[in-house]
Amino acid sequence: MTDLDDIFTARGSVLIAGASINGSTADIAIDETGTIAAIGEDARRAIDADIVIDGSDRLAVPGLVNTHTHAAMTLLRGYADDMLLQEWLSQKIWPLEAHLTGDDVYAGTKLACLEMIKSGTVAFNDMYFFMDRAAAAVDDMGMRATLAYGFIDLGMEEKREAEIKATEALVDHIRSLNNPRIQAAVGPHSVYTVSPEGLSWCAEYAKEQGIGIHVHLSETEKEVTDCVAQFGKRPTYLLDEYGCLTPRTVAAHCCWLDEAECRLLGERGVSASHNPASNMKLAVNRAMPYHWLKQYGANVALGTDGCSSNNNLDIFEEMKFAALLQKFAWNSPTLLPAGEAVMMATAAGARALGIGPGTLTVGAPADIVLLDARAVCNTPLYNPDSNIVYACNGGAVMTVLCGGRVLMHERTVPGEEEIIQEAAAAARSLIERAKNSA
Repeated sequence: MTDLDDIFTARGSVLIAGASINGSTADIAIDETGTIAAIGEDARRAIDADIVIDGSDRLAVPGLVNTHTHAAMTLLRGYADDMLLQEWLSQKIWPLEAHLTGDDVYAGTKLACLEMIKSGTVAFNDMYFFMDRAAAAVDDMGMRATLAYGFIDLGMEEKREAEIKATEALVDHIRSLNNPRIQAAVGPHSVYTVSPEGLSWCAEYAKEQGIGIHVHLSETEKEVTDCVAQFGKRPTYLLDEYGCLTPRTVAAHCCWLDEAECRLLGERGVSASHNPASNMKLAVNRAMPYHWLKQYGANVALGTDGCSSNNNLDIFEEMKFAALLQKFAWNSPTLLPAGEAVMMATAAGARALGIGPGTLTVGAPADIVLLDARAVCNTPLYNPDSNIVYACNGGAVMTVLCGGRVLMHERTVPGEEEIIQEAAAAARSLIERAKNSA
């Protein structure tokens, strides 16, 4: 088998030898383009492997996808917890965010990437600020990401013009990187922070550029009641009126949807990002109506939200929370079974971001995670999906490949200690600046 140092530095074809896939032992061949070339008996003949990874005692699963993050908020992890949502935002989060710099976002995003890699996530959908620096962090870490500038105009024309310029600048910057792993999206924050004119511009620009839309939708009951009071309609219909519901749209949260809104999301081909841990922690008082969204054909994926409201980025935990919350909230033990939760974290997430099928199939991008089949959480191994969702967390992840490139092997990520130290220093500096300006 290939030496550890060579695994991280070599670029070329990869053979994963003898991994378990859906209960069977098979080899996986990955060609020089980072694509799965063969699975099974043909794999060893399909390529002359530059890297060989021992897959024995490993479960191979598709890389996980996190469809709603504010990645650099890793720097705010644990800063303010157990508070009412509006007080949490207005008294703690927003005042601290006002002191963020591009360097902070770079350090926080690298820490987020490290955490996601260590827990099996290969791609994420991010909305925040200083996103050119977030792109640099993603580039360094070798992951996939869809990056949106958080567009907030608060109904003010001057601010809207500034947000438009910031959005256009980010899209131009990401295009200039010419990195197939990193793509841009438009990020209208929500119906309560973006004017109808802002929503309309975001929709038109996204259509013109052929890029995605990332938006918060119906996270709280107050969002819905305020929207009805101001516009005479619920948030979903307002977004639709201004063209923001498309097959390229990822709508985060979706807790306070009624059945007709779920039907509309399905008709428009929207992807809904379920964020159960954040929603429970912030007590939004209603679980996403997964059963209606599924019934009407919406693509339902998983997200963690930011680390200030979760407080981690472990999609394994999110799968469990999602399955348990749906069963509990809607009083149905058969709702969202383990296999569907795994699909939400893999194929549905990949579909939401347009990054391939999110499956271990020939021709798919080689976004592959190897889990420890001998871990306590995988013993016994009657049903891999059940263990993945109900028993394991990200600690069961041993090796991670993104586009055929090895990002972690046997729990080792190059530069991990330096990333942690730099993020800790950035967090300390951020707190000091906020204190000194108070």
